[in-house]
Amino acid sequence: MSEDVIGVLLAAGAGSRYGSPKVLAHGGEWLAVAVRALLDGGCTEVLVVLGAADAVMPAGARALHAGEWATGMSASLNVGLAAAGDSAFAVVHVVDTPDVGADVVRAVLSAARDSASGIARAVFAGSPGHPVVFAREHWKEVMATSTGDKGARDFLRARSDVVAVECSELATGVDHDYRESPGPGAEHVELT
Repeated sequence: MSEDVIGVLLAAGAGSRYGSPKVLAHGGEWLAVAVRALLDGGCTEVLVVLGAADAVMPAGARALHAGEWATGMSASLNVGLAAAGDSAFAVVHVVDTPDVGADVVRAVLSAARDSASGIARAVFAGSPGHPVVFAREHWKEVMATSTGDKGARDFLRARSDVVAVECSELATGVDHDYRESPGPGAEHVELT
């Protein structure tokens, strides 16, 4: 097994609450920021899972298409993990958390590598967020238990060995579901 780390960026949604696909937000800036965070945070390659819209890929990223993207995040997650090859870890991230940088990715990846379970997730002020890191040994179970818009939520909740990495000193981790900026106390939406 390779020690490579693959980034899986979930960016397939139509962004119905946002008003357009978030992969295209700010002229593709959110996409570029997320790819850069994954690459600079330790990923050797980033798989960007698209669906509602196509986008020009930044350097170091490869586009995948989730044909069933409209059924929910699980379709995108499954496409990304199925294409992850023989990498040791997958860092699953979302395109709509633009303040999450490489320092957050590095912290969560390091925690997963150091843990017995090989599973870690970013937490912001106690609320679960992204990225989430899974060791390769868990990918089949994550895909098997992933349904609809829940992503890996059920898999993660069923386990007591997920390392929570508090990252609120590094980023807010708030996902942007609407064009307006989230105000104080904005909630994290747990999708993975």
